Amino acid sequence: MTDVIGVAGCGRMGRPMLKNLQKAGFNARGFDPCPDAGVGTDIDAFCDGLTTLITVVRDAAETDALLFDDQAVVARAKTLRTIVISSTLSPNCVKSLRSRIADRVTLIDAPMSGAQVRAQAGTLTFMVGGDPTPIMPLLQAMGQEIHHMGGYGAGMTGKVLNNLLAASHTAMTRLVLDWGDTQGVDEKKLLALIGTASGQNWLASGFDEIEFARDGFSDDNSIGILAKDVGAALDIAPDTNTALPEAVQTAVRQLKPRPKQ
Repeated sequence: MTDVIGVAGCGRMGRPMLKNLQKAGFNARGFDPCPDAGVGTDIDAFCDGLTTLITVVRDAAETDALLFDDQAVVARAKTLRTIVISSTLSPNCVKSLRSRIADRVTLIDAPMSGAQVRAQAGTLTFMVGGDPTPIMPLLQAMGQEIHHMGGYGAGMTGKVLNNLLAASHTAMTRLVLDWGDTQGVDEKKLLALIGTASGQNWLASGFDEIEFARDGFSDDNSIGILAKDVGAALDIAPDTNTALPEAVQTAVRQLKPRPKQ
């Protein structure tokens, strides 16, 4: 059987991932219920002959809609052999999918990091839970760094913990830049300093390339997704004090747009 790869959720990350798969020669198609995404909206056509599904939808609710409810890909795609969860979800949510999907379908969690700029360049970082062997050529077409974190669910655990750090960097970097403004310190000079000193971090180092670096919080933008991802990390928090990550989530939700200087 010819492999047919489907990318569901073709927004800022999924669309360039699909393009890089097609560029690498894979028989890949996209699906998104939003016509503005520029890919197919016919779920029956998407599922016809589908063997590998890569989910890049926003959250657990959209994952349920895709797999079981509105689009019901699990029931529609009779030829489906592999589901790759690339959306960022709670690891507990990811693990719970196993009992809802027939054993004949392999489940692999492979969330990614790098923002739209690296999705377009095909240089994403993937964190994989489960055996990555069946999908390694796909990951290599879309990414540069591939980390096998362990059994199914471990990739998502790595992702939400990584994003907890990314959220803290985002909140604190934006705070530092705002404080610099009040003191008359040039933004470019401050970012250049941070990039070569002990405060360096991903957001500060890529501030001019990361598409959401200056955005304020909105439920439907990347800053909103980052706040959502902190919640996914909190879902696996041990029975300890969670005041710091909760404060980070609050700070991210309070971010206002930062004008380009």
